[in-house]
Amino acid sequence: MQVLPVQTHLYKEGENLETFIAEHIPRVKNGSIVVVTSKIAALAERRTLPLPSEREEAALMRRESSFAIKTKWVWLTLKDGMIMANAGADKSNAAGKMILLPKDSFASAARLRRALMKHYRISKLGVLITDSRVAPLRAGVIGVALGYAGFKGVKDYRGKKDLFGRPFVFEQTNVADNLASAAILVMGEGAERIPLALIENAPVEWTERVKKDEGRIPPEDDLYLPFLGRFAKKRI
Repeated sequence: MQVLPVQTHLYKEGENLETFIAEHIPRVKNGSIVVVTSKIAALAERRTLPLPSEREEAALMRRESSFAIKTKWVWLTLKDGMIMANAGADKSNAAGKMILLPKDSFASAARLRRALMKHYRISKLGVLITDSRVAPLRAGVIGVALGYAGFKGVKDYRGKKDLFGRPFVFEQTNVADNLASAAILVMGEGAERIPLALIENAPVEWTERVKKDEGRIPPEDDLYLPFLGRFAKKRI
């Protein structure tokens, strides 16, 4: 697998995203995955707001998420089945605005995929919209897939046997998030101006139908929930 970063001109709010991608990625091999940061996907949809006051920000966090609590550092929110800071709203590299997440990243990925397949005249293409997240008790950010199209996002080992014939009970690989992390590693988080990447020869299973919820689990089944709940009570 090869992950190729694509440096671009500064993307402007409302700019045609398909044209922007085609301009900076002139050729795409059949079976590649085009990676797009959520920030430019959101800017394409004009998902921006003026910088809010403290009161407006509190209202925004609750409006943009299904659950929100104020912590020492950020608003910790549950949005689209994922725990994230500030409902994904970002002020960095935003020219004095707050950029929200795309309205529906899976739908955005599907629309973009159709347009790019037609432009590049290829029959097999993936599109991945990425964002950054902090993992519990780990420094720094890792990549996460907000939406994708063209490939299966989760590889399921449950029911299959390991090297010694024992059946797997829980094992799954989050393909989409791992691809997002690989892409974000070369795209950077600062002033690199690399909002696109191209992944070639990715070990994915191609599909025309993506299960939007395949990478989600309900909060009550989350591995960390019992530990973090007890830890919080102990600290209090």
